[in-house]
Amino acid sequence: MTGSVEAGEVEIGMVVALSLCALLTLVNLVSLAMAARRLGRSDGRSTFPVGAPVSLVRPVCGIEAFSEEMLTRGFKLDYPDYELIFCVADADDPIVPLLHRLMAAHPRVPSRLIVGDERVSDNPKLNNCVRGWEAARHEWVVLADSNVLMPPDYLQRLQASWREDTGLVCSTPVGARPHGFCAELECAFLNTLQARWQYAGESVGLGFAQGKSMLWNKPFLEANGGIRALAAEIAEDAAATKLVRAAGKRVHLVASPFEQPLGRRSFGEIWSRQQRWARLRRVTFPLFFAPEIGTGPLLPFTLAVAIVPTPEVAGAVLGMAAAWYAGEYALAARAGWYRRPRTILAFLVRDAVFPAIWASAWMQSAIVWRGNTMDIRAKEPGRLRAGESAA
Repeated sequence: MTGSVEAGEVEIGMVVALSLCALLTLVNLVSLAMAARRLGRSDGRSTFPVGAPVSLVRPVCGIEAFSEEMLTRGFKLDYPDYELIFCVADADDPIVPLLHRLMAAHPRVPSRLIVGDERVSDNPKLNNCVRGWEAARHEWVVLADSNVLMPPDYLQRLQASWREDTGLVCSTPVGARPHGFCAELECAFLNTLQARWQYAGESVGLGFAQGKSMLWNKPFLEANGGIRALAAEIAEDAAATKLVRAAGKRVHLVASPFEQPLGRRSFGEIWSRQQRWARLRRVTFPLFFAPEIGTGPLLPFTLAVAIVPTPEVAGAVLGMAAAWYAGEYALAARAGWYRRPRTILAFLVRDAVFPAIWASAWMQSAIVWRGNTMDIRAKEPGRLRAGESAA
């Protein structure tokens, strides 16, 4: 009798464990299919005014691996009427001489360098953008990070996603040109995980802003509080998402995201960056962040095998994991993203470390970005930011 009861419990446990694993696998395969269907195509016709002049605002800070190439690309866009505005917080920043040289080498493109930031928030990037935004002469403004790889049709590709209901068009970064396995690991985070979920969400009306490339209609943002309204959240893209939704508009993504060349990365850099982003997501969108623990198979699948250690469960779980990672690799191939045979290993390492990143996001309330320590806790009414005075 006891043996039959134990056998029945094992069978029930096996059914429950495999059902949960199968559900997670199905959800992730569906998200991969949704992203694959969305990438490379836009629904509907653009309502962006053809050839409208554009102000391209680029905050810069320090010399990075591909700085000269990335900044030079901004001067070589195939667009009839645009201006470049570079923003740097510190006049002694080592990027300044490079900017002066590039501006002198490309006199046909109107360009300016604005030095000095406005302390409107705890976010140094937003602070660095404020004066550039206010100096922009045109009604259409793109805020673009210095490490975005801009193709010649960069502006046209952003404009192609503008619709009647659009409040903002963005592009999530896609990792490219990795040097070494750690940089390939970052590709695994950026591409088939984060970009995939961005596009899957946008395809069902849950578009989230991404700060790498943001196309704004300046009168729209000014009517809703201006660029300083993006200080409502510690992350300007989270504030942008909420502002656009509150105005009854939607965030749309470009048909194909722009690349971010990575070069060489250390594991510590990746760990720090992913922790920072995870904590920001946890603070700004906690209900969406909580289920992220189920976006990788290693933790739930390992638990299933540990709880019900039978050959049947192990075999089924192995088969589901193979389907899961094959789907990720297929998406990378479909989108033309970086992939190599050891990309599968990068997927495995990513999913092995992500549970710790996810857990740490719930336990700490500060991040460090470019040497700035930032308190990411939600601001209470009347609470002052560090450095502000009651006067």
